[in-house]
Amino acid sequence: MTIQDKTTQNQNQIDCSKIVKTIELLSRGNHISVGDTPNDIVYETRLFRLLHYRSLVKKVSRTPILVVYALINRSYVLDLQPNKSWIRHLLTQGFDIYLLDWKSPTRVDKFVSFDDYVNSYIDDCVEIVQNDNSAEKITLHGYCMGSSMSAMYTALHEEKIKNLVTIAPVIDTSKDSTVIANISREMDIDKLVSTIGILPPEKLYECYSILKPFKQGVNKYFNLVENIENESFVQNFLRIEKWLYDTPPIAGETIKQWINDIYKNNLLFKNQFKLGKDTIDLKKINVPLLNIVAEEDHLVSPECSVPLNEVVSSEDKRLIRFHTGHVGLIASSYSQNNVLPKVGQWLKTRSN
Repeated sequence: MTIQDKTTQNQNQIDCSKIVKTIELLSRGNHISVGDTPNDIVYETRLFRLLHYRSLVKKVSRTPILVVYALINRSYVLDLQPNKSWIRHLLTQGFDIYLLDWKSPTRVDKFVSFDDYVNSYIDDCVEIVQNDNSAEKITLHGYCMGSSMSAMYTALHEEKIKNLVTIAPVIDTSKDSTVIANISREMDIDKLVSTIGILPPEKLYECYSILKPFKQGVNKYFNLVENIENESFVQNFLRIEKWLYDTPPIAGETIKQWINDIYKNNLLFKNQFKLGKDTIDLKKINVPLLNIVAEEDHLVSPECSVPLNEVVSSEDKRLIRFHTGHVGLIASSYSQNNVLPKVGQWLKTRSN
């Protein structure tokens, strides 16, 4: 056997050992720790919890921040691990952070709508944060669908909001070219909801699986095999994997509004979206706005998010684009080094 043959044989053995180790790791289903930044449950109902994070440093801001997460996946992606935690980074900058953590709706919540989420649940939490801090106004800070809901809330209740910070908001869906947007435009959501009452997690998994089929379905596992000896890589992979497949159902009436009114008919951008008796008019937003967009976002096209700056009436408004993806914007080393310092700087000058 030549030296080259021996080298190839050894390489194959190494590769096989990596594959075996990877299979063992995935089959064990190890518990992965996420959302570990210390917090207290301030308020809890059947459909949400309001978390208050404990200060890590002396506070520098008198204006508390309420983070509104999306109704898709789980909010711990904002606190994935200590060195990639959106929440922890803001805490270390001296901000007082609350998080609206959504629970899973059931079939009895079929008729829960955006009116309930915005005018009841978010409003309840805003008032609790105000009372906790004797604050006349707070900063409202949303992510993805949570950004859209935060914009809706601000348009209706601006007297309670000092600043609005949005990350990848869904606004002008006519400019959203993602797979998710295209599926939404073709989906018969009325038939689905009338049958089972909610949008089950399985339907969301189907959407995710066709976003980037090679990268998300095959290539990521090749990368895991190649890096199976790298503990930091493995732990990060498992946390992201846990988050991707930890998807709650969505209440029937809510997902109908999201698909029919926002994606198919673009009513939010047209200022025709209704919450109960109210019509959302984004032009009524006058508070300082920071809109953060990912240039490589495959879940919400940046062109869909940018128009928020164009429709609001705020004189103090800023749009910042970053060369990363939807999750990379909030849960990556890039986010820690590039995104969060700018967010903190913007907030500090507008929070005292």
